[in-house]
Amino acid sequence: MTIQFGIVANEPSGDLLGAALVRSLRERLPGARFVGVAGPHMLAAGCTTLMPQERLSVMGLVEVLKELPDLLHARAELVRHFMAVPPAVLIGVDAPDFNLGLEARLRGRGIPTVHLVSPTVWAWRPGRVKGIRRAVDLMLCIFPFEEAFLRERGVEAHYIGHPLADEIPLADQGTRARAKLGLATRDTVVALLPGSRHSEVSRLAAPLLETACWCQDRRPGLRFVAPMVSEGLQVLMVEAHRRIAPGLDLRLLAGQSRVAVAAADVVLTASGTATLETLLLKRPMLVAYRLHALTYRLVMALNLIKVPYAAMANLLAGEALAPEFLQERCRADLMGPALLAMLDDAPRRAEIARRYAEIHRELRRDAARTGAERILELLRARGRLREGGP
Repeated sequence: MTIQFGIVANEPSGDLLGAALVRSLRERLPGARFVGVAGPHMLAAGCTTLMPQERLSVMGLVEVLKELPDLLHARAELVRHFMAVPPAVLIGVDAPDFNLGLEARLRGRGIPTVHLVSPTVWAWRPGRVKGIRRAVDLMLCIFPFEEAFLRERGVEAHYIGHPLADEIPLADQGTRARAKLGLATRDTVVALLPGSRHSEVSRLAAPLLETACWCQDRRPGLRFVAPMVSEGLQVLMVEAHRRIAPGLDLRLLAGQSRVAVAAADVVLTASGTATLETLLLKRPMLVAYRLHALTYRLVMALNLIKVPYAAMANLLAGEALAPEFLQERCRADLMGPALLAMLDDAPRRAEIARRYAEIHRELRRDAARTGAERILELLRARGRLREGGP
């Protein structure tokens, strides 16, 4: 009997996490099938996707409202598919607003559910824990403080470490990365990461490019690289570059975000998974972010945020090692001086790298293997998997 897993990853970051988990499960169950929503990394790992991942990749309160009818329709399609062809377990990867609803519906019909990446209930909207209890049989946590928080509130949760911490070597990758990009050791390199979504790039391209111009005017010879996660986002950045900063010496890369970050002296990045990846590559960073103005006003008016920092790198460090420039502070006259100050302060950059290496070691727990074992334990406990195989 071939065991089938349902797995749904809505975004590029979830695609990476889902692919690592799929590979680990397949090592233990070589004949297993994986069906759901997958991006390029999960497809390469052998998943079958029922719809394009981009259809579900939406962020922000206001932005979601515009796409809500299609998102609800997509979720209904997935419910119908998984009810017609029930998987042994449904694994939702991140994207809690979409996946927890899907998981709750399938769990109510007797399908075990697992969620990989805890929603940030410890940071904002803590009332969501009630929904998590209804939706999931098992929560796989990728950050160390989440397990106790959820267990205290009645959720079966396990800390497995972060898959990216396992993938990225502890040793510095800068020399190899620069060689791959044809950059000299003496070059001073700044990586610009404007985000992995259309909405992020459309709001952050201008302030990041303007900051790069501000720095280049005062420090000629800086080298700027910008990795773009998709062809569509690269087109968006090319248009912004032509319109806003035609004189800026900017090298756009197709993908290669880790190479660009590892090659950089300092990274100017959107908030999100990129800050964790930059931490794991031990590079000092500045964090920029702009929400839709109405989304930001709603978040602030409702006092939804319960943590002191936006960037996961700073939350893990417990201090603002990465200066944050959010909303109205996301502008060149503030970010430019901070970026040059970071470039000029070698002892500070070295201390940041040391702290990031400590955090990297804490997150390095062979997450995909641990997560796969927890999932198989759940299936055995539910009688859906015999000891030693399907």
